[in-house]
Amino acid sequence: MRSPRRFRRGALVALSAGVLLAVVGCESAVDRTTKGTTGTAEAEDVLLQPLGEPGPGPFTESTARPVPSPSVTRSPQEGDGSATRSVHRVSGALPGLYGGVRSEAACDVEEQARLLTADQERARAFAAVAGVEAVQVPGYLRSLTPVVLRADTQVTNHGFSAGTTTAFQAVLQAGTAVLVDSRGLPRVRCTCGNPLDRPVAAKGKVTHRGERWPGYDPARILAIDPGVQPLTALVIVDSADNAWIERAVGDDGGRDRTPADPPPFEPSQDLLFPAPARPSDPVPPPSTPSVPAPAEPEETECPDPSAADGPAEPPPGCPPPMEPEPDPGTETPDDFGEAPSVEPWGWEEPGVVPEPTQVFPGDPDGPGEPDDFGGPDEPMYADADVPEPFAG
Repeated sequence: MRSPRRFRRGALVALSAGVLLAVVGCESAVDRTTKGTTGTAEAEDVLLQPLGEPGPGPFTESTARPVPSPSVTRSPQEGDGSATRSVHRVSGALPGLYGGVRSEAACDVEEQARLLTADQERARAFAAVAGVEAVQVPGYLRSLTPVVLRADTQVTNHGFSAGTTTAFQAVLQAGTAVLVDSRGLPRVRCTCGNPLDRPVAAKGKVTHRGERWPGYDPARILAIDPGVQPLTALVIVDSADNAWIERAVGDDGGRDRTPADPPPFEPSQDLLFPAPARPSDPVPPPSTPSVPAPAEPEETECPDPSAADGPAEPPPGCPPPMEPEPDPGTETPDDFGEAPSVEPWGWEEPGVVPEPTQVFPGDPDGPGEPDDFGGPDEPMYADADVPEPFAG
């Protein structure tokens, strides 16, 4: 006969197993593949999340703008290493990293705040991941910017189940509506209200689980790093007309405008992923050009530079004609408005020119002493009565 102690121990084991089976049974098949634990993010197991699927442990109902549900296909099974995985790191401040529609928010921020604050337990769990107090959740959400991802992006997602928060690695499909902070980091997935954080690098082989979408490529996945400085606006791509939009941080699109200083590349240019390296053809060595032999210079007969009837411009290689001596008593204009001469200064030693003597008109004998006004010695009051000196 079994002892009462052994019976009680077996009953406790069975009860614990039953509780575990009940909890697992309440979760979907996708939930069982996440293998996340509270406060951790197991990087070796990455869940693929299509943009229309809430995924495991949603915090709230979807507040994203309605989008057509994409068709999905099964991802490779565990152990299938045929796909080469490559994650590219980009800055959250990169123009064109996100998209949207002009003057339209990708998700309803006010509705998101209302849904979270309606459940205090979920609000506290959300706030713990976001790093704020529960009463600060509405203000925190309003400080974020609603946009959509333009490429498949890996994040650390956080589900809420049975009163606990479970972190797991996830790849969000391009087109997923998210709320980003002032450094360009995704912080909330609007389809489920889950808080997001930066991804964790894998330490070993990575297994992608969940549903694949058309165009999914494990070699084209982004990991977004925070920008160096907080931004006041995000430069995103208008998905309606492929144009640039400047959206203020924390704005729902009501103040969207065209950037005054747009990026120096087109919105359609793919800067998110580097181009694959291709071997270049060898460049042939440059051929040495043949240099023609210099022609023998022809002797030029130069005219007499002192001749008055010589040519105005001498032939090349000949000295310029001698300038006539300036007439004494005249001024020579300056050369400020003329181009500098290409000839060397003082190509010929000039003769000694005597210093001219300035002679004022009406004084043939010589210069006179000028008055204070710079004119000749003439009476200041000509043909006028000269006043008598004042006798004091």
